[in-house]
Amino acid sequence: MSTPDFDARRFKSIERAGFNRIAARYADGAHLRADLADALLGAARLAPGQQVLDLASGPGLLARAAARQVQPGGWVLASDIAEEMLAEGARRTLGETAAAALPAGTPALSFAAADAEQLCLPDASFDCVLAGLALFMFPHPDRALIEMHRVLRPGGRVALSTWGARDDVPLIRCAQDCIARLLPAPKVARPSVFRFGDAAVLEAALEAAGFVDVHIEPCRFTCHFADAAAYWQTFLDLAGGAAEALARLPQATQHALRDAVSAELDAHRSGSGYSIDALALVASAQRPAEGTLDGQAATNSW
Repeated sequence: MSTPDFDARRFKSIERAGFNRIAARYADGAHLRADLADALLGAARLAPGQQVLDLASGPGLLARAAARQVQPGGWVLASDIAEEMLAEGARRTLGETAAAALPAGTPALSFAAADAEQLCLPDASFDCVLAGLALFMFPHPDRALIEMHRVLRPGGRVALSTWGARDDVPLIRCAQDCIARLLPAPKVARPSVFRFGDAAVLEAALEAAGFVDVHIEPCRFTCHFADAAAYWQTFLDLAGGAAEALARLPQATQHALRDAVSAELDAHRSGSGYSIDALALVASAQRPAEGTLDGQAATNSW
Protein backbone atom coordinates (compact mmCIF):
# COMPACT_ATOMS: atom_id res chain seq x y z
CA MET A 1 0.00 0.00 0.00
CA SER A 2 1.51 3.34 -1.04
CA THR A 3 1.72 6.35 1.25
CA PRO A 4 -0.99 8.89 0.37
CA ASP A 5 -0.18 12.32 -1.04
CA PHE A 6 0.72 14.91 1.56
CA ASP A 7 -2.16 17.12 2.66
CA ALA A 8 -0.64 20.09 4.50
CA ARG A 9 -3.91 21.46 5.84
CA ARG A 10 -5.04 18.12 7.23
CA PHE A 11 -1.59 17.46 8.66
CA LYS A 12 -1.67 20.75 10.57
CA SER A 13 -5.14 19.95 11.88
CA ILE A 14 -4.01 16.56 13.16
CA GLU A 15 -0.85 17.97 14.72
CA ARG A 16 -2.85 20.70 16.44
CA ALA A 17 -5.31 18.16 17.87
CA GLY A 18 -2.50 15.84 18.92
CA PHE A 19 -0.51 18.48 20.75
CA ASN A 20 -3.66 19.85 22.38
CA ARG A 21 -4.34 16.32 23.66
CA ILE A 22 -0.92 15.91 25.25
CA ALA A 23 -0.36 19.50 26.44
CA ALA A 24 0.01 18.82 30.17
CA ARG A 25 2.08 15.66 29.74
CA TYR A 26 4.33 17.23 27.09
CA ALA A 27 5.72 19.74 29.55
CA ASP A 28 6.49 16.95 32.03
CA GLY A 29 8.46 14.93 29.45
CA ALA A 30 10.37 17.79 27.84
CA HIS A 31 12.88 17.95 30.71
CA LEU A 32 14.66 15.03 29.04
CA ARG A 33 15.87 17.49 26.40
CA ALA A 34 17.18 20.11 28.83
CA ASP A 35 20.73 19.87 27.49
CA LEU A 36 19.47 20.58 23.98
CA ALA A 37 17.47 23.59 25.18
CA ASP A 38 20.57 24.96 26.88
CA ALA A 39 22.60 24.53 23.69
CA LEU A 40 19.94 26.31 21.65
CA LEU A 41 19.82 29.26 24.03
CA GLY A 42 23.60 29.44 23.94
CA ALA A 43 23.51 29.66 20.15
CA ALA A 44 20.90 32.42 20.35
CA ARG A 45 23.25 34.72 22.30
CA LEU A 46 20.37 36.53 23.96
CA ALA A 47 20.95 39.83 25.72
CA PRO A 48 18.96 42.04 28.10
CA GLY A 49 16.38 44.22 26.40
CA GLN A 50 15.89 42.02 23.34
CA GLN A 51 12.54 41.07 21.84
CA VAL A 52 12.31 37.36 21.02
CA LEU A 53 9.85 35.17 19.11
CA ASP A 54 9.69 31.49 20.05
CA LEU A 55 7.99 29.46 17.31
CA ALA A 56 6.27 26.12 18.01
CA SER A 57 6.77 27.02 21.65
CA GLY A 58 4.42 24.39 23.03
CA PRO A 59 4.04 24.96 26.79
CA GLY A 60 6.72 27.65 26.66
CA LEU A 61 9.63 25.92 28.38
CA LEU A 62 12.19 27.47 26.05
CA ALA A 63 10.33 30.79 26.01
CA ARG A 64 10.37 31.06 29.81
CA ALA A 65 14.11 30.44 29.92
CA ALA A 66 14.63 32.99 27.14
CA ALA A 67 12.49 35.56 28.95
CA ARG A 68 14.74 35.36 31.99
CA GLN A 69 17.83 35.89 29.81
CA VAL A 70 16.51 39.08 28.17
CA GLN A 71 15.76 40.83 31.47
CA PRO A 72 15.76 43.62 32.30
CA GLY A 73 13.62 45.19 29.65
CA GLY A 74 13.23 42.28 27.23
CA TRP A 75 10.14 40.45 26.03
CA VAL A 76 9.36 37.02 24.56
CA LEU A 77 6.35 35.99 22.48
CA ALA A 78 5.64 32.26 22.70
CA SER A 79 3.62 31.04 19.71
CA ASP A 80 2.15 27.72 18.61
CA ILE A 81 -0.79 26.39 16.58
CA ALA A 82 -1.99 24.33 19.57
CA GLU A 83 -3.94 26.58 21.92
CA GLU A 84 -3.98 24.09 24.79
CA MET A 85 -0.19 23.93 24.73
CA LEU A 86 -0.05 27.70 25.10
CA ALA A 87 -2.68 27.64 27.85
CA GLU A 88 -0.60 25.06 29.71
CA GLY A 89 2.43 27.30 29.32
CA ALA A 90 0.55 30.28 30.68
CA ARG A 91 -0.66 28.25 33.68
CA ARG A 92 2.84 27.06 34.47
CA THR A 93 4.27 30.54 34.13
CA LEU A 94 1.73 31.88 36.62
CA GLY A 95 2.47 28.97 38.93
CA GLU A 96 6.21 29.59 39.20
CA THR A 97 7.42 30.94 42.51
CA ALA A 98 8.51 34.55 42.77
CA ALA A 99 12.11 33.46 43.28
CA ALA A 100 12.24 31.38 40.09
CA ALA A 101 9.81 33.30 37.92
CA LEU A 102 10.10 36.48 35.89
CA PRO A 103 10.32 39.87 37.60
CA ALA A 104 7.02 40.88 39.18
CA GLY A 105 5.07 43.40 37.15
CA THR A 106 7.17 42.89 34.02
CA PRO A 107 5.28 41.79 30.89
CA ALA A 108 8.27 39.66 29.89
CA LEU A 109 6.40 36.73 28.34
CA SER A 110 3.23 36.53 26.26
CA PHE A 111 1.47 33.59 24.58
CA ALA A 112 -0.34 33.77 21.23
CA ALA A 113 -1.59 31.21 18.71
CA ALA A 114 0.20 31.53 15.37
CA ASP A 115 1.03 29.56 12.23
CA ALA A 116 4.79 29.68 11.69
CA GLU A 117 4.30 29.61 7.92
CA GLN A 118 2.07 32.70 7.93
CA LEU A 119 2.83 34.95 10.88
CA CYS A 120 0.52 37.88 11.59
CA LEU A 121 3.43 39.93 12.88
CA PRO A 122 5.09 43.12 11.58
CA ASP A 123 8.26 43.09 9.53
CA ALA A 124 11.53 43.57 11.39
CA SER A 125 9.97 43.37 14.86
CA PHE A 126 12.22 40.88 16.72
CA ASP A 127 15.89 40.66 17.63
CA CYS A 128 15.87 36.86 17.73
CA VAL A 129 13.67 33.99 16.58
CA LEU A 130 13.85 30.59 18.29
CA ALA A 131 12.51 27.29 16.96
CA GLY A 132 13.35 24.25 19.06
CA LEU A 133 12.79 20.87 17.34
CA ALA A 134 10.19 22.45 15.08
CA LEU A 135 11.42 23.07 11.53
CA PHE A 136 10.89 19.47 10.42
CA MET A 137 7.26 19.59 11.58
CA PHE A 138 6.29 22.46 9.32
CA PRO A 139 4.63 21.28 6.07
CA HIS A 140 6.48 24.04 4.20
CA PRO A 141 9.69 24.74 6.13
CA ASP A 142 10.90 27.09 3.41
CA ARG A 143 7.94 29.37 4.10
CA ALA A 144 8.55 29.23 7.83
CA LEU A 145 12.20 30.21 7.37
CA ILE A 146 11.27 33.13 5.14
CA GLU A 147 8.77 34.26 7.77
CA MET A 148 11.48 34.06 10.43
CA HIS A 149 13.72 36.17 8.20
CA ARG A 150 10.93 38.69 7.59
CA VAL A 151 10.09 39.34 11.25
CA LEU A 152 13.73 39.67 12.28
CA ARG A 153 15.31 43.09 12.43
CA PRO A 154 18.37 43.58 10.18
CA GLY A 155 21.25 41.90 11.98
CA GLY A 156 18.80 39.80 14.00
CA ARG A 157 19.51 36.19 14.84
CA VAL A 158 17.71 32.89 14.36
CA ALA A 159 18.54 29.86 16.50
CA LEU A 160 16.90 26.50 15.91
CA SER A 161 17.38 22.81 16.54
CA THR A 162 16.49 19.74 14.51
CA TRP A 163 16.96 16.02 14.98
CA GLY A 164 20.10 14.53 13.47
CA ALA A 165 20.22 11.68 10.98
CA ARG A 166 17.90 8.75 11.66
CA ASP A 167 20.64 6.30 12.66
CA ASP A 168 21.91 8.81 15.23
CA VAL A 169 18.58 9.19 17.04
CA PRO A 170 17.62 5.81 18.54
CA LEU A 171 15.55 7.82 21.01
CA ILE A 172 12.96 8.20 18.25
CA ARG A 173 13.98 5.45 15.86
CA CYS A 174 13.20 2.62 18.29
CA ALA A 175 9.54 3.62 18.56
CA GLN A 176 9.19 4.50 14.89
CA ASP A 177 10.59 1.14 13.77
CA CYS A 178 8.02 -0.71 15.87
CA ILE A 179 5.19 1.43 14.53
CA ALA A 180 6.32 0.87 10.94
CA ARG A 181 6.45 -2.91 11.42
CA LEU A 182 3.07 -3.30 13.09
CA LEU A 183 0.87 -0.64 11.52
CA PRO A 184 -0.19 0.17 7.95
CA ALA A 185 0.95 3.35 6.25
CA PRO A 186 -0.65 6.46 7.79
CA LYS A 187 -3.76 7.90 6.19
CA VAL A 188 -2.12 11.32 6.27
CA ALA A 189 1.48 11.32 5.07
CA ARG A 190 3.91 12.85 7.56
CA PRO A 191 7.16 14.66 6.81
CA SER A 192 10.13 12.86 8.32
CA VAL A 193 11.42 14.25 11.59
CA PHE A 194 14.90 13.50 10.24
CA ARG A 195 14.62 15.53 7.03
CA PHE A 196 17.05 18.16 8.31
CA GLY A 197 19.37 15.62 9.91
CA ASP A 198 22.09 16.40 7.35
CA ALA A 199 23.85 19.64 8.29
CA ALA A 200 24.35 20.50 4.62
CA VAL A 201 20.59 20.31 4.00
CA LEU A 202 19.87 22.51 7.01
CA GLU A 203 22.50 25.04 6.00
CA ALA A 204 21.15 25.22 2.44
CA ALA A 205 17.61 25.81 3.73
CA LEU A 206 18.74 28.70 5.92
CA GLU A 207 20.76 30.29 3.14
CA ALA A 208 17.89 29.91 0.66
CA ALA A 209 15.73 31.96 3.04
CA GLY A 210 18.29 34.77 3.01
CA PHE A 211 20.23 34.04 6.20
CA VAL A 212 23.98 34.49 6.42
CA ASP A 213 26.74 33.49 8.83
CA VAL A 214 25.21 30.04 9.32
CA HIS A 215 26.73 27.92 12.08
CA ILE A 216 25.64 24.36 12.88
CA GLU A 217 26.86 22.32 15.84
CA PRO A 218 25.96 18.79 16.95
CA CYS A 219 24.37 18.29 20.35
CA ARG A 220 24.46 14.77 21.76
CA PHE A 221 22.50 13.82 24.85
CA THR A 222 21.30 10.68 26.60
CA CYS A 223 17.88 10.00 28.08
CA HIS A 224 17.39 7.53 30.92
CA PHE A 225 14.24 5.47 31.48
CA ALA A 226 13.35 3.19 34.37
CA ASP A 227 11.68 0.66 32.06
CA ALA A 228 10.26 0.19 28.57
CA ALA A 229 6.86 1.43 29.65
CA ALA A 230 8.38 4.75 30.73
CA TYR A 231 10.11 5.11 27.36
CA TRP A 232 6.92 4.38 25.41
CA GLN A 233 4.84 6.75 27.52
CA THR A 234 7.39 9.51 27.02
CA PHE A 235 7.30 8.93 23.27
CA LEU A 236 3.52 9.26 23.33
CA ASP A 237 3.72 12.36 25.52
CA LEU A 238 5.92 14.14 22.97
CA ALA A 239 4.56 12.75 19.70
CA GLY A 240 1.93 15.31 18.69
CA GLY A 241 -0.28 14.11 15.86
CA ALA A 242 1.18 10.62 16.05
CA ALA A 243 -0.07 10.38 19.62
CA GLU A 244 -3.55 11.32 18.44
CA ALA A 245 -3.54 8.46 15.91
CA LEU A 246 -2.02 5.91 18.30
CA ALA A 247 -4.60 6.71 20.97
CA ARG A 248 -7.36 5.54 18.61
CA LEU A 249 -5.85 2.10 18.01
CA PRO A 250 -7.53 -1.02 19.41
CA GLN A 251 -6.22 -2.04 22.82
CA ALA A 252 -4.77 -5.26 21.40
CA THR A 253 -2.70 -3.27 18.90
CA GLN A 254 -1.51 -0.89 21.59
CA HIS A 255 -0.39 -3.84 23.72
CA ALA A 256 1.45 -5.33 20.74
CA LEU A 257 3.26 -2.04 20.19
CA ARG A 258 4.34 -1.87 23.82
CA ASP A 259 5.68 -5.44 23.64
CA ALA A 260 7.56 -4.66 20.42
CA VAL A 261 9.10 -1.55 21.95
CA SER A 262 10.25 -3.53 24.98
CA ALA A 263 12.09 -5.97 22.72
CA GLU A 264 13.51 -3.16 20.58
CA LEU A 265 15.05 -1.50 23.62
CA ASP A 266 17.15 -4.49 24.67
CA ALA A 267 20.22 -3.04 22.94
CA HIS A 268 19.99 0.04 25.16
CA ARG A 269 19.70 -1.65 28.54
CA SER A 270 21.71 0.03 31.28
CA GLY A 271 21.51 -1.54 34.72
CA SER A 272 17.86 -2.01 35.61
CA GLY A 273 16.70 0.56 33.05
CA TYR A 274 17.60 1.97 29.64
CA SER A 275 19.93 4.70 28.41
CA ILE A 276 19.12 5.91 24.90
CA ASP A 277 21.18 8.39 22.91
CA ALA A 278 20.09 11.15 20.57
CA LEU A 279 21.82 13.57 18.23
CA ALA A 280 20.39 16.97 17.39
CA LEU A 281 21.75 19.80 15.28
CA VAL A 282 21.77 23.34 16.66
CA ALA A 283 21.88 26.03 14.00
CA SER A 284 22.24 29.78 14.23
CA ALA A 285 22.28 32.42 11.50
CA GLN A 286 21.65 36.10 10.95
CA ARG A 287 19.48 38.29 8.82
CA PRO A 288 21.99 40.54 7.04
CA ALA A 289 22.44 43.98 8.52
CA GLU A 290 21.11 46.99 6.64
CA GLY A 291 23.11 47.85 3.56
CA THR A 292 24.10 44.23 2.82
CA LEU A 293 22.63 41.66 0.43
CA ASP A 294 19.39 40.58 2.08
CA GLY A 295 18.35 37.28 0.56
CA GLN A 296 16.57 38.84 -2.43
CA ALA A 297 16.35 35.54 -4.31
CA ALA A 298 14.67 33.85 -1.35
CA THR A 299 12.21 36.69 -0.90
CA ASN A 300 11.28 36.54 -4.57
CA SER A 301 10.51 32.82 -4.31
CA TRP A 302 7.12 33.72 -2.83
